[in-house]
Amino acid sequence: MSTRAEQLRALAREVKGFMPDDEGDALTQLGREVGSQFPGGSWLEVGAWCGKSAVYLGLAAEETGCVLYSLDHHHGSEENQSGWEHFDPDLIDAADGRLNTLPHWQRTIARAQLEDTVVGLVGPSVTIASHFATPLDLLFIDGGHGHEVAWADYYAWTPAVRDGGWLLIHDVFPDPADGGRPPYEIYLAALANGFSEVAAVGSLRALRRD
Repeated sequence: MSTRAEQLRALAREVKGFMPDDEGDALTQLGREVGSQFPGGSWLEVGAWCGKSAVYLGLAAEETGCVLYSLDHHHGSEENQSGWEHFDPDLIDAADGRLNTLPHWQRTIARAQLEDTVVGLVGPSVTIASHFATPLDLLFIDGGHGHEVAWADYYAWTPAVRDGGWLLIHDVFPDPADGGRPPYEIYLAALANGFSEVAAVGSLRALRRD
């Protein structure tokens, strides 16, 4: 592993987020496979949080000349709000009392020196999708896990995945006792609608459009 790769891997592990190390490493390796298949291509992640997954994917994008669009409204999902399991008071913006991860994401990408490779998109996922015309070689869905939000991301973005392109979905738990159902449900929908599974690491699933 190159020094650059080691540095970014170590940085990613320091960033706030919910991506286990083995799944993060898998993101990088899967990104390298996509980048070797479609060098110089366009990728997009839905759900950026503080930039952890953007560093894992950004490393592979940088190595293969690709661009990663990192999309989030940066105010957190339902499960990230006060009173919920994944609430982090350090992420509250003192100016308006709302959760705001954008400054953390910006610092992460700057520290990683990935600002020419990882491009932030800030706003509602569905709104941005309706104005986004670039075909995607890789789509990573890791946004809100509520039913309406997860399905909205799926319907808004999967049509953009080109033939032979890859769809990655995080937090896919076949057993309801392990986690919420919407990511698993959209994973099943993808399998039934033109995608085939090519890899699984922990709760991360990688599929390819046939």
